[in-house]
Amino acid sequence: MFNRLQTKLTVLYAGLFALALGAIAVTVYLTIAGTAQQAVRQELTATGGVFDRVWALRTQRLRDGADILSRDFGFRAAVATRDAPTIDSALANLRGRMGLDLAVMMNVDGELTGVDPSKLDAERLWTALDAEDGAGGVFMVDGEPYQLISAPILSPTLTGWVVFGVRLDDREMQALERLSSIRLDADVFNREGQQWRAENAERQTPALSAFVANAAKGDGAPGRIQGPGGDELVLVKPLKTLGGGASSLVLRYPLALALAPYRPLLAAVVLAGLVGAALVIVASWMLSRGLARPIAELDAAAQELEQGREVHVVVQTRDEIGRLADSFNRMAHGIRDREARITHLAMHDPETGLANRHALEAEIAARMAADPTRPVIIGALGLDRFTFVRGAIGYTLATELIVEIGERVRAHNPDVMVGRLTTSTLCVVSSITDLEEAVAIVTSATPILEAPVRLGGDLVDIHVSNGLAAGRHGEIAPHRLIEQAMIALDQARDAGRKASPFDQAAYGDPASNLSLMSEMLEAVRTGALFLNHQPKLDLRTGAITGAEALARWIHPTRGFLGPDLFVGMAEETGHIRALTDYVIDQAIADQQALRAAGHDLVMSVNISGRLIDDLGFARQAIARVSEAGARMCFEITETAVVGNAAVALQVLEQFKAAGIAVSIDDYGSGLSSLAYLKQIPADELKIDKAFVMGMDGEAKDALLVKSTVDLAHSLGLKVVAEGVESREALAMLQVMGCDIAQGYHIAKPMALPALTEFLTRWGAEDEAADPRAKQA
Repeated sequence: MFNRLQTKLTVLYAGLFALALGAIAVTVYLTIAGTAQQAVRQELTATGGVFDRVWALRTQRLRDGADILSRDFGFRAAVATRDAPTIDSALANLRGRMGLDLAVMMNVDGELTGVDPSKLDAERLWTALDAEDGAGGVFMVDGEPYQLISAPILSPTLTGWVVFGVRLDDREMQALERLSSIRLDADVFNREGQQWRAENAERQTPALSAFVANAAKGDGAPGRIQGPGGDELVLVKPLKTLGGGASSLVLRYPLALALAPYRPLLAAVVLAGLVGAALVIVASWMLSRGLARPIAELDAAAQELEQGREVHVVVQTRDEIGRLADSFNRMAHGIRDREARITHLAMHDPETGLANRHALEAEIAARMAADPTRPVIIGALGLDRFTFVRGAIGYTLATELIVEIGERVRAHNPDVMVGRLTTSTLCVVSSITDLEEAVAIVTSATPILEAPVRLGGDLVDIHVSNGLAAGRHGEIAPHRLIEQAMIALDQARDAGRKASPFDQAAYGDPASNLSLMSEMLEAVRTGALFLNHQPKLDLRTGAITGAEALARWIHPTRGFLGPDLFVGMAEETGHIRALTDYVIDQAIADQQALRAAGHDLVMSVNISGRLIDDLGFARQAIARVSEAGARMCFEITETAVVGNAAVALQVLEQFKAAGIAVSIDDYGSGLSSLAYLKQIPADELKIDKAFVMGMDGEAKDALLVKSTVDLAHSLGLKVVAEGVESREALAMLQVMGCDIAQGYHIAKPMALPALTEFLTRWGAEDEAADPRAKQA
């Protein structure tokens, strides 16, 4: 509700004071009201007692007067003789002397003297007088209440009654009100049927009538009602009546009058409360201001600190607020120190202290934004054979080596920024804007960077390569520019150069190549990827005894894709197993189709070096071949065994035990090892086509082929020569004792229908015994 502490404290203190003051005021008011009400109740009760005594005295006075007149001899004689004038004169004389409102004589026949008979209910009066000697009470005369007292007239028998009455009008009520010490309102209520009505109709209210009706049945104690002017205390005194009906004297007193003497006291309490509240509000405002101001300063300082600004709060007090301010200042100082350390760690390599990749990207972005029209050139400086060097000198000295190279770069060109990208690669952000100039400068600086470094008392020879990339603002993101520099470093190493710019054409489109693998898997499912088979000629019998299954792919948008593109990519992306499983299954199916056509050939399938040490692949491949009863030969490269030799040799043994021939492919093209050649459980050796194709023109190639044939035969292996593209090469292989030939001179790779037709023609020729004649 309140956003300021000062306001909250002020409202809190003022509210608490107002609450306490309100409780005191309510307590005082209730006490005063209770006391006043109790006093009024007592006064009403006392006034009721006075009324009882006044009523009794007046009743006795009236009764005495009536008795005197009723015993007067002359009056009795007048009554006996029915001397009306004398009776009227006596009644009038006594009415005047006693101040009566009514003086009446009723004979035993019910005849009235001294009053208009129409004003009195003579029958009801006669009944009341006859029922009781000396009857008295309230009686309605001409619609108004009167207090009547009667006395019998005996001469000597009963001849009538003397009745005296006083009207209970406002004058009588005012006389009664003056007898009380408090200002009362007195009224006489008479019951007419079920309704109670007051003599003065202006004072009658429904609440008062209801109270009088209920009080007439109760104990006569004062009660409280809601009057026209507020709450009132009411006392009802029942009056004796003549001739039936009911009457009551009602005494009322407004409570407002009872509280009137205490109003100055209540006003003083309220005034004192208001003055006290004002003082409390002022004092609370001053106190809360003293508390809230330093807290507000701390709040503002905290917001400044949140924005990363340097802040310091000055608080002069020595209380908790002051200690809090000191703690805040120490905390802010600690946060600044930690933030500086965190920022340094976030932007620097923890081992070398050089800028890290995040800092490099920020610097590249800043330089691009500073001049969007000029390119930013960066270089990726890589230490060649770093893993070997680190293994020789240790990790600590290797880190010092990286730092030293960075220092040499900065010493050669102080304007550059040097950071660390990887364990063995530094990034140099240059101020040069011409890429060719940058390549020339880097090339010229390479000898300086490659000077031996003294570490731990010894000189360490180093070799570096550099990849450079350039980019403008809006054309390439900083992290992509760094990636291009890293790729350029790999391109420089592959080309054997010390410095090389990024070559986009040579790098190609990795995203497109990656999508190519998904398309390759789809092509396997749809049949867009298929097999061609290249026949193998047995040079001893002249028969086609086998064929190599070669995967081919006609892409819907790229057209024909060579296996060198998608097979190598499948190996790098982990899709080679799916491709190999397809080739094996299709080769088995094609072999079965050839058998049905009368041609039983051994199908050769190339197995990637990534699968040689995969026991799961080996089990599934053996199961496929065994279930189909196929004659298969798996061609592997010799170097495929080097990765995990123990597992690879175990897999090859499983192939051999399952009746699957193993061929060592591309022998001589790599780093051939006689040790592995001796260990591999192979059935044949396949000489690389590079030697076979140059054999008829290069004596050294022919000599190598001849020695390989002899070596293989000595090890019990058949020899397959691939790349046979001429009659001369075929003849030389026959002379050397080669077992099988494969190449374009015999047949190009072909689809299954073409292979079936080719085999049919081959077997039908009469010159099949002379392979050289076949190829003429």
